[in-house]
Amino acid sequence: MKKVCVFTGTRAEYGLLSPLMRLLDHDADFQLQLLVSGTHLSSEHGMTCRVIEEDGFSIDEKIDIMSDDDSAAGVCESMGRGVSGYGAALGRLNPDLFVILGDRFEALAAASAAAVCGVPVVHLHGGETTLGAMDEVFRHAITKLSSLHFAATDQYRRRIIQMGESPDRVFNVGALGLENVSRLELMPQADLEKDIGFVMGDSCLLVTFHPATMDTLPAREQMQVFLDALGGLDDVKVLFTKANADAGGREINNMIDEYAASHPEQAAAYTSLGLLRYLSAMSHAAAVVGNSSSGIIEAPGMGTPTVNIGSRQEGRVRADSIIDCGLDVNAIRGAVKKAVSPEFRASAKDVVSPYYQENTAQKMVQLIKDFNPDKGLCKTFHDIPEDVTIS
Repeated sequence: MKKVCVFTGTRAEYGLLSPLMRLLDHDADFQLQLLVSGTHLSSEHGMTCRVIEEDGFSIDEKIDIMSDDDSAAGVCESMGRGVSGYGAALGRLNPDLFVILGDRFEALAAASAAAVCGVPVVHLHGGETTLGAMDEVFRHAITKLSSLHFAATDQYRRRIIQMGESPDRVFNVGALGLENVSRLELMPQADLEKDIGFVMGDSCLLVTFHPATMDTLPAREQMQVFLDALGGLDDVKVLFTKANADAGGREINNMIDEYAASHPEQAAAYTSLGLLRYLSAMSHAAAVVGNSSSGIIEAPGMGTPTVNIGSRQEGRVRADSIIDCGLDVNAIRGAVKKAVSPEFRASAKDVVSPYYQENTAQKMVQLIKDFNPDKGLCKTFHDIPEDVTIS
């Protein structure tokens, strides 16, 4: 029996990982372990560790790393706590493999601790680019700290191999998030509205706006541009989910609360909707707006238009239902008006997501089953053949 430890540090990451976790938990060949950290343990971010337990999972380790300071220095402090705490937890759990998704600072700290502790890392969503966020460099660093790679498209698989990872350890299996879309029985709009206490109506925007941490414009000013754009969109409602724990995220969340309080008929804000309510809201929204990866990956799979603002998601593979616009008041207003138009909403229904594959979680389970963790840390650098021209 392989002991497979899954790391989760945010609500969004857990939502993506949950179908894989459930399959591992019900497979007699595995012992599932959970290492929970980050905003899951923060009351400010909804204490979402309770959601994990309510879903029937047992948490083996809770490592609190969050600093009260969400500046760059505060994030560095959290990363230091993470490396220390995760290393100690891995020593107690002694897993055969350590599953990490994505690109956040918590994930980089977890992968670093695993490398020192000699635990092979299984990395999901490597090879992607998000040029407007510091997560860009974190993701590629995690790739080099990992032993088995689950990419979401062929382009991303090729990029991981380009970074020197052996092709026989890199697999295009699609995106787990789209498996949630097809797996869950989503809530009817009336039931969702009653549950959250907000009437979405026919023209509601589902908004998530994170700090673009590589942008020269401070997070507060980024958010102010977006809120100014909303001022010219009186005919739409706005359902906010709050920003993550990046530098500047707390400031953005305060601005969201202030906006929702001053526009109670138009807007509502939630720290965390949870996976089912979030995807249900996405299915009923006129458009997903902001700079979250869910607008790039999950929304097209639901046939919901996306307005992707600014540079945070720059470089990711796009579906035709995504409208990119700059961080500019008039550009945002124009993009939203186009996205919620009947013609564009109808065209979005026919879009096929480039991230979709059948049985993504099951493919991952089989590949983990076939992987020999004893050879996991024995990596050779896969060189590009000499006859391949690099320009």
